[in-house]
Amino acid sequence: MMKSVTMEELIEVMKDDAIVIDVRETFEYEAGHVPTAQNIPLSELDSRVDEIKEGSYIICQSGARSMRACQYLEAQGKDVTNVLGGTSAWDGCLAV
Repeated sequence: MMKSVTMEELIEVMKDDAIVIDVRETFEYEAGHVPTAQNIPLSELDSRVDEIKEGSYIICQSGARSMRACQYLEAQGKDVTNVLGGTSAWDGCLAV
């Protein structure tokens, strides 16, 4: 069963230094991302799976790619959580 959180829940866990991984392509990430999010594009996930720490929160633009990423990572035995609504649900200023 895939774990997921709302943006409100993500904001709460970010106060405790949660690891956020943005799986959008680099150009999308550079245009604006949730503060502290690290960029590991979905297209590179296969070769960079070891960089994903247990308990990471996976985000994309709307939640579809992060869901695919979570399914893949769970199949690799990783404990990850999908962020529903993605970056579009972020209410504050995006980092660039």
